Amino acid sequence: MARAIRFDEYGDVQVLRVEDVPRPVPGPGQVLVEVRAAGINPGEASIRKGLLHERYPATFPSGQGSDFAGVVTSLGEGVEEIAVGDEVIGFVDTRSSHADFVVAEAANLTPRPDGVPWEVAGSLFVAGTTAYAAVGAVCPREGETVVVSGAAGGVGSLAVQLAKLAGATVIGLAGEANHDWLRELGVIPVAYGEGVLERIREAAPSGVHAFVDTFGSGYVELALHLGIHPGRINTIIDRAAAEKYNVKTDGNAAAASADVLRELGLLLDKGLLTLPIARVYPLDEVRDAYRDLEQRHTRGKIVLRP
Repeated sequence: MARAIRFDEYGDVQVLRVEDVPRPVPGPGQVLVEVRAAGINPGEASIRKGLLHERYPATFPSGQGSDFAGVVTSLGEGVEEIAVGDEVIGFVDTRSSHADFVVAEAANLTPRPDGVPWEVAGSLFVAGTTAYAAVGAVCPREGETVVVSGAAGGVGSLAVQLAKLAGATVIGLAGEANHDWLRELGVIPVAYGEGVLERIREAAPSGVHAFVDTFGSGYVELALHLGIHPGRINTIIDRAAAEKYNVKTDGNAAAASADVLRELGLLLDKGLLTLPIARVYPLDEVRDAYRDLEQRHTRGKIVLRP
């Protein structure tokens, strides 16, 4: 037997439970991975609450989780490029990585570089590929200025760095507690809240060329007020504003591949990218982990360790 997170109905964190389940068996083209770390994400909380039922309905009992890193323990038929004992970073589309063991498609795995800790590797997929796609959607160029909202969050913390790697000057919207950390990354910190438009204009007297919104709450409208063309605004959360103003919504689905995951892992291994880990919770404390996440004030990622 093995443990896995389950829920039988939509609701708050109280519906989550840790359940003993049979150890899964990989099918053709699949591998079984013993999970060493698995990230948690806001989208999972929204699915569990039923807020995304029209787009991503749950089938009960439902599992949870996409991100993971771990050690390969067995192989399905036809898998030749991976061996038992390999340390891998991966993802699943089956809502099942918050568990002791997960079955994944071999094509969705990439080797874990030695310099990438388990907690970072296990929380890389959703945040990393979302940031990768969102920054790519607004095409930052050398000498341009890009604003990122939610700049200290799981996605935002990576988006500011990827925009910097593209040669842009980056303004990060975040609370005061994260300003020194953003400065260490070479990002210009600006406090959110009343007066943020004026503060951005003061920080970017020559204007802003692109905007990556990872938070919602009116930032698409703010970007338009800054004079940014809709084609260079990307929001990963405010779909209503995106439809109204015809801005982009590229996120995880636009970059969900082992190739992108491999590229991000190599950037982390080389020290060109960092993914801060806010806190690590045991699998049994999954409810506390999501209570923490849903405060929306976390720097970087929250991770489960089976």
